[in-house]
Amino acid sequence: MPESAAPPRFDEAFTSFRIPATDRDERVAYGKSLREATPHECLGDWVPTPDRPGVVEVVERAQEGRLPWLLGVRTARMAASPFGFLRGTADLMAWDVAHLPATGVHTTACGDAHIGNIGFYRSPEGRLVIDLNDFDEAHTGSWEWDLRRLTASIWVLGRVNGTGEDQCEEAVHQCVIAYRDEVSALSKEPLLRRAYDQLDVDRLHDTVSDKTLRKEVKRAAEAARRRTSDRKLPKLAGGATHATRILDDPPLITHPSDETTDAIAAGLDAYLPTLTPQWRRIVGGYTLVDIAHKVVGVGSVGMRAWLALLVGSRDDDVLFLQLKQARRSVIAPYVHGDVAWHSHQGQRVVEYQQQLQTVSDPLLGWTTVGEHQYYVRQYRNMKGGVPLDAMSPEGLVDYSGIVGHLLAKGHARTSGASIISGYLGKKDAPVEAVARWARSYADQTERDHEELVKAVRDGRLPAEGDV
Repeated sequence: MPESAAPPRFDEAFTSFRIPATDRDERVAYGKSLREATPHECLGDWVPTPDRPGVVEVVERAQEGRLPWLLGVRTARMAASPFGFLRGTADLMAWDVAHLPATGVHTTACGDAHIGNIGFYRSPEGRLVIDLNDFDEAHTGSWEWDLRRLTASIWVLGRVNGTGEDQCEEAVHQCVIAYRDEVSALSKEPLLRRAYDQLDVDRLHDTVSDKTLRKEVKRAAEAARRRTSDRKLPKLAGGATHATRILDDPPLITHPSDETTDAIAAGLDAYLPTLTPQWRRIVGGYTLVDIAHKVVGVGSVGMRAWLALLVGSRDDDVLFLQLKQARRSVIAPYVHGDVAWHSHQGQRVVEYQQQLQTVSDPLLGWTTVGEHQYYVRQYRNMKGGVPLDAMSPEGLVDYSGIVGHLLAKGHARTSGASIISGYLGKKDAPVEAVARWARSYADQTERDHEELVKAVRDGRLPAEGDV
């Protein structure tokens, strides 16, 4: 079978040059043939399964193993809006999309491809690029799962921002069209050429047509360029401009016990061998100064996320590394059941991130501290993103095309591009079907969010602050 519907294990794939490649035309034809079993129209269907887990059950299950004093913070961030709820419930959506019709064509899936998980960062060459930027849930999986999550998030965000239904629909249309066209274009390119394809900020600025969004892109890019370790130090160190202790700001920033600090320090030493020799030598020249726990994100709140402050040969030469706890992807059970493919979940995150991004943080690595597995990355690496909370309707339409393009680029770098292109074709039927799905799932998300808010008010779930 061409570009397999059940791809090989990530650690077993592509082990020989002697396996003949399948002709692209055959792959496209195979994609077209999938329309018989999975017609385009069925991509628009949304009916919850009878055994769909309840919202409280999902939240409580996700709380298992998290730091207990942060559970209220996590719930409050999810209860803040339907978009916050969607961000925090990738596990619930994984259940939903895995029980919907799909072609069976697998690629490397982001697993949490909502519109907020795309942003700026610095490439190893120092350029500011934009790409998918959260891979905690990345795993082999159906391409439709990512596209469904992305389009539903666009509609949910649009409603939260007061965007009308017609413009939400137009935004989703732009996303799917951009995804379809980019997959088609890249599937025709040589493998190496598609692997080099990237979107930097200058090209992004030229791509954007909405004037307001263009200004926001420029402003956000300028802010991202200022997000470096040396600029972050004064804020985290109470105004100091040289290496010192990270200040506590409970419950969001706290220091661990001496025993835990020693264990994390040993974990950082174990992380070094996961880097390439060049970067191992550079990073190994820094000295560990302090370690603190810092809350990040929405879905990640309560997971262990350590911030390590390191100093070089000068007091103003500082580096922040983040150790972020990695657990099994929420989509993994729907791919291969209860037995994990990956012996180290931090390594899984790193390797799939490198597959999906054109260029990645060169300091990506992994380690283990006690019973917990982590991936390690730079904390301040010109990271940033286009502001979503005040995005205009016109800006949302424009930006949705960009994020659809980026998702397609990531998928095309891994596998299945020709088959996906053959399946989607050139007509509007799949575009309209996915838009119908996105609207229906936005309705579902709002109902689920209301259920969460009610559970908090009834005292069934903890929340930090008023809800």
